[in-house]
Amino acid sequence: MTSLNPDTKRKLQKVSTATLTTALFKRGFRNQFMQGPQRINQGANMVGFAYTLRYIPAREDIDVLESFADRENAQRKGVEECPDGAVFVIDSRGDATAASAGCILATRLMRLGCAGIVTDGGFRDTPEIAGLDMPAYHTRPSAPTNLTKHHAVGINEPIACGGISVFPGDVIVGDNEGVVCIPRDIADEVADEAVSMTDFEDFVLEMVQEGASTFGLYPPTDPVTKEKYDAWRRANGNRALAG
Repeated sequence: MTSLNPDTKRKLQKVSTATLTTALFKRGFRNQFMQGPQRINQGANMVGFAYTLRYIPAREDIDVLESFADRENAQRKGVEECPDGAVFVIDSRGDATAASAGCILATRLMRLGCAGIVTDGGFRDTPEIAGLDMPAYHTRPSAPTNLTKHHAVGINEPIACGGISVFPGDVIVGDNEGVVCIPRDIADEVADEAVSMTDFEDFVLEMVQEGASTFGLYPPTDPVTKEKYDAWRRANGNRALAG
C-alpha cells in the first residue's frame, strides 16, 4: 500500500470537497463525490488512502452469529488488517437496513490509526461513534447487526460506494459536506490546484462581501481582477494554507 505524500495530505486537509470536485471536473472526472454518506461527527477534513470492504446480500445458512468467531470473517479480518493512515471504505450496496459496522469496530479502527470510516449504508451505535476522535460517514443510523442483510466477501479490492468506484489506494477526502475520491495518480496535482483555487476564492469572497459584482471577477475574465488578486496575495499570503 502506497502511503500518501505528506505535503499532499497537508494541502487536502485545507480544501473543501466542493473545490476538489471542480478540480476533478477540469480533468474530465464528473462522478467522484459519494452520494449519500454524511458525516456523523463534524470536524477537520478526513484525508487518507482507501482500504476497502465489500458486502453482498446476506444468506441465512451462512450469516449467523457464530460466524464472527471465524478469524477469516472478512469484516473482522478487514478491520484488523486496516493499515495506519487508511480510510476504511465499505460497499454496503447503498443498503442501510442493517448496520455496516458499530462502535466497537470503529473504535478498533481508530486505535489502529485509521484516518476515517465511510459507508453507503448505515452504522449502529451512532451516538458513541459521534464521540470518537475519528471521522465517520454513513447514510443514516441502523441498529440491526450486519448479518441480517450483509455478507462480507472482499477486502481491499475495487468497490462501489455512494455511486462511485473506489480503488484501493485512491485518495479519500471528507469534509463536513461529504466525501470525494481522487484517483491516486493525480492526487498531488489536484491538491496543488485545489489550494490555488481556494486561495483565489477567498479573495473573490472578500471582494463580493465588499459589494463587488461577480461579472469579470468569478470567473476572472476582467484583466483588472488578476492585478487586484496579485496585490491581495502580496498583502495576505496564501490564506488557504494558513493555520
